[in-house]
Amino acid sequence: MAYDSFYILKSSVVPLPIENVDTDQIIPARFLKATERKGFGDDLFRDWRYNQDNSPKLDFVLNNTIYSGKILIGEHNFGSGSSREHAAWAVYDYGFRCVVSSFFADIFKNNCLNVGVLPVQISPDFLKIIFKTVKKNPKTELIVNLPNQKITISSSGKSESFDINSYKKENMLNGYDDIDYLNNIKDDISNFAANTPL
Repeated sequence: MAYDSFYILKSSVVPLPIENVDTDQIIPARFLKATERKGFGDDLFRDWRYNQDNSPKLDFVLNNTIYSGKILIGEHNFGSGSSREHAAWAVYDYGFRCVVSSFFADIFKNNCLNVGVLPVQISPDFLKIIFKTVKKNPKTELIVNLPNQKITISSSGKSESFDINSYKKENMLNGYDDIDYLNNIKDDISNFAANTPL
């Protein structure tokens, strides 16, 4: 499998209340030399996380020990900018399995789905509720239920449904990337080819 299958994720969250986060902020271009998916998490939000002398910026959320978890909460228009798939790799490699926002750039959204990160798009109003809840209690947990396509604030029970492409949903549930999916149905493909006249 390309990555771990995703069913129901219950986790505390890391809030990033910044709009228009682009892929160059997620993973700066100077770190795009590698072709494997490993190691990019070290440089996730590199210029926001570290000073020029590589010391951590204590006011950045990833350096704040109050917050932790496998869910990253972003503001509107998350993942805009260039189409670099390394941005999704960095998010996954850091340990996030879900990113929540009120709007995602399409290419970033698809890149996430291809590597096992679930992008959950919710309404601006529900996003505000989540941010307020997390600010009040940094240990707030969200429940992301992929089979039912629902995200819930554990403490209050408030929830909202989200959309996902049925093909990508099936792949996430099985931990497949596109190649894994084709390998899984190779017998069907062979049978179709054998029984289809030229």
